[in-house]
Amino acid sequence: MRFKRQQHSVIPTIDLTPMLNVMMATLAFFVLISMTLTNEQGVDIQLPVQNNAVPQQNASESLLVELNEQQILIDQQQVSKQQLLQQMQVYLQQNPQGSVLLQPSSELPYESVMQLLGEMRDLGGDRISLAID
Repeated sequence: MRFKRQQHSVIPTIDLTPMLNVMMATLAFFVLISMTLTNEQGVDIQLPVQNNAVPQQNASESLLVELNEQQILIDQQQVSKQQLLQQMQVYLQQNPQGSVLLQPSSELPYESVMQLLGEMRDLGGDRISLAID
């Protein structure tokens, strides 16, 4: 018996569309179920109220230093960086509970503000703060 060999056989193809439809439907099912079974837990917090002025209790205990276009102001008087550090040292020694607030102008570059704040913190430690609006 002789078998005849087909010379032009067609390669079988598999249609993947129904399989992808089933997989996407299964994925959607699991996503929806996982979203409904998880309970979001929230923490009840009270956000601080915006206050444009420095609180009165801190105003008497704080030395306010303003930084505007490379000018350092203490009580509206221009001082140099060296004078600022000297006045800070005297203030912090005389007021053990006092703190120093640096209030920079919003137009100043970040690097110059952080540089001055770093120098102030080297002198005053954790009693130096950055005041922001």
